[in-house]
Amino acid sequence: MEKTHNSQIPTESSHKNEKEPEIITDKNQMRKWSRAMRSQGKTIGLVPTMGYLHEGHISLIKEAHKHTNLIVVSIYVNPGQFSPTEDLSTYPSDFDGDIQKLMAVPGGVDVVFHPYNLYDYGNSGVGGDGEVEKKGAVSCVEERGLGHETWVRVERLEKGMCGKSRPVFFRGVATVVTKLFNIVEPDVALFGKKDYQQWRIIQRMVRDLDFSIEVIGSDIVRENDGLAMSSRNVHLSTEERKKALSINRSLSRAKFAAEKGQVNSGELRNMIIQEINEAGGRIDYAEDLIH
Repeated sequence: MEKTHNSQIPTESSHKNEKEPEIITDKNQMRKWSRAMRSQGKTIGLVPTMGYLHEGHISLIKEAHKHTNLIVVSIYVNPGQFSPTEDLSTYPSDFDGDIQKLMAVPGGVDVVFHPYNLYDYGNSGVGGDGEVEKKGAVSCVEERGLGHETWVRVERLEKGMCGKSRPVFFRGVATVVTKLFNIVEPDVALFGKKDYQQWRIIQRMVRDLDFSIEVIGSDIVRENDGLAMSSRNVHLSTEERKKALSINRSLSRAKFAAEKGQVNSGELRNMIIQEINEAGGRIDYAEDLIH
């Protein structure tokens, strides 16, 4: 999608480090801020996250600085993408630490959008200690008429791969990203290619629903040992982390074999599966994307 942005893009030297971002929790206030900035001719980049930030998130923010004047980082653990058996209640969180990391980014961040509950239309969704209550989103009308019942689906791309074992995941992702796009009204949105299927789904959703937003995907950022950076890595035991390294190792060997002339996708797939199984891992899926 072609899009012309304001040419006065800030450089890293044009900002002071340790810039403290404005924290906005109310969606109407967030929309008001965005519209005020856009009325001044500013462009806005959005980096959606669920918090517990790492260098992968920081790389998205740095990339966003190349495209827009202002940066909004959303921190919201989206209940709509978790099934009842998944780890919503234990998803890692460190909001104060996240703010410190954002302040250390060259160029900084202008706004952190930290809503309480984007699916609660009656209550505040805030617990007694001020922390967000991680409540599930309901998909039908409650007796009081406040239940969330509208969902966005990208019907073909959400099938297969992660969608096989997580049937509500992409419905929840597409819906909350739509909400964030409607609230923040960005010109550009940044997503990591670690979640490749998610990135492609968001691209297709933006195309199909005529959002005037450029979706940019950034390459995977890895730990020194090759493990893809993820907020959930904190939950891995030493043994689990060792097993997880087989994912990147197997993909790297398959890539090397392909570059040397191995073009049979089935054999490359089996190579990956064997490597992970021998390391003690369990395959959810291994698929090629060439049709």
